[in-house]
Formats: sequence, structure tokens, C-alpha cells
Amino acid sequence: MPNARAHHLTRRGVLAAGGALGLGLALAACGKDDTKGSGSGKGSAKDTGPWSFKDDRGTAAESGTAPKNIVAFTGTAAALYDYGIQVKGVFGPTKTPEGKPDVQAGDLDIGKVEILGNVWGEFNVEKYAALAPELLVTDMWDKNALWYVPDQSKDKILKLAPSVALWAAGVNMPAALARRAQLAESLGADLKAKQVTDAKARFEKAAERLRRAAKAKPGIRVLIGSGSADLFYVSTPDRPTDLKYFKELGVDIITPSKLDATGWFEELSWENAAKYDADIIMMDNRTGTLQPADLAKSKPTWAGLPAVKAGQVIPRVTEPIYSYAKCAPILEDLAKAIENAEKVA
Repeated sequence: MPNARAHHLTRRGVLAAGGALGLGLALAACGKDDTKGSGSGKGSAKDTGPWSFKDDRGTAAESGTAPKNIVAFTGTAAALYDYGIQVKGVFGPTKTPEGKPDVQAGDLDIGKVEILGNVWGEFNVEKYAALAPELLVTDMWDKNALWYVPDQSKDKILKLAPSVALWAAGVNMPAALARRAQLAESLGADLKAKQVTDAKARFEKAAERLRRAAKAKPGIRVLIGSGSADLFYVSTPDRPTDLKYFKELGVDIITPSKLDATGWFEELSWENAAKYDADIIMMDNRTGTLQPADLAKSKPTWAGLPAVKAGQVIPRVTEPIYSYAKCAPILEDLAKAIENAEKVA
């Protein structure tokens, strides 16, 4: 998901720049597991034989043994880390201008990985080659478009190692989680380890809590927003993994009536920020988007929104780290917000 402020970019660029797309963005114990593009991982880092993994492009990444020198999009690297899989290098938002870990870095020790690029369009091919990569892993928001792999250098990059691309849109959150878990397992992760099973159990419990909260308060409407200096973006719930799942669990998410050309969100001037009646607003938490504290100082129309005046604004993890450990709190926080919300719109 591009920067909301870069609305003049291509659709792929817009997603990455950080716009409201919510991009940005198994019903396992809770219903169906929507596994679009469901390939299966084979082999394990414990095996001495050949390794292969069929990704969501339908492409099989293969090597003589399970890859060790792995380079991944930062958020994907953070998910693999939660399963005990270490990467050598990352690309994508990793550290802030102050040198602190970006929200998308999760629990990664950013001082122990080679950062090949920290912003959209940046990927140091020479540093990548020097890592002797055995596998490249990233997200996919549009078919065959590799997240944060620059188009101008994609061919050079893909010649250096096999690649895996996994859906980060168009499927629900449980499906996205299942695919990262499958990949991690193929690379040697133990999905029966207590910390993994505990995290999955917490996720399933959180999903049921959110389902109950939405059912108990059917009138609470949730708006998904992202702020830039000039525009307020309202995301559609129909494509991002998190929002698709929230809807499946019964959350009443506002659907914007006039999507822009990218098909991810509606652009509103700040004068028209009150177009939709919302009881809760979830605001894009990514670096580069304006946060509620900034908006309170600079946008009078923001301060006048009923949800804002009621204190019913929570962060939205627009690009989730797809591990059960990181996604469970997302569901818990929304459930808590709905449980405590008052009808204000």
C-alpha cells in the first residue's frame, strides 16, 4: 500500500505509498478458510533433500535444499521471525527517520538484517547479490506484482534467486495467515511449538470475541480512514484481508460510494470529511500518514467528527504482519472498541 498522499501514482504505487487502501491490508475455528491461490509447501529446513513451495502466483520456487539465505519484504520477514525463521535481508519500511523500528518491522532486530531499501522504489541490487540469496519472499496486492520490488530492477532481482509471492489482498486474514504458516513450516518452523499453538488459539479466541461484540452492537458503524495533508481517504472493506474478515465476523464497515481509479478507497477533501456517519474510526497507523494527534492540530473538520469527539478512534494496522501472534491483538482491539462504543453518528 503506497502513500495516500501519492494519489497521482500508479495503482501499485498508491498502495505502497501508504494510502487508505487498507491495503495499506483460516476462518479456521470460525468458519471457512478462504485460501485463494492455495498452493502447498513441501519439504523442510530439516530435510536434506530438495525443497519446493508453490506460491500464490502458481509458481513453484525450488532448490536443492531448504533456503537459508532468505531476503523478504519487511512485514513478511517479521511474520517469519514469529515462527522462528530468520532472514538475512529486508526491503520495505524498516526504520523510521529517527532510526527506530518501523511498525511493519514487528519484533525484528533491525540492526541484524541488511536493509536493501526502506522506501518505495528503493532496492539495492548489489547488496542483494552480495547476500548470496537463496529465496526472495514478498506480498502480492495485485496478481504477479511483487510488493516493494521495483519494476525497473525486477528482472535483475528475480534472476538471482527463486521467489515466493503471497496474497495480501483479495483473501481474508485467516487465509493469508495460513499461507505464511505453510511457508514458514516448509522452511523449518515447528507449527506445533507451544508459542505457535498458543498464538493461534489466542487468534481464534479473539475472532470469536469480535464476532460476539459485533452481534451485540449491530448498530455500530466503523469507518476505515487514512489522512494526508490534503485528503481524507476512506477504504473499501471488499479487498483488504483484515477488512474482509471483519465483515465476515459481522462488523458493520462503511463502504465508500465513489471509489477512485485504484478501486481501493474514496478521496475526500477535509471539508467533506463528515460525508459518512461513523461511530468508530480506524486510522491508518503506517509511517507517512497523518495520525489523530496531528489531525487534531491541523484539521478542524476532523475534530468535529462525532467519533473523534467521543474518543472512539483507534489505530488500524493497515499492513498486518501475518503471524497469529501479531494478528490476534488486531481483533482484540477492534472487539474492545466495539464493546465500549456508544452510538454517536
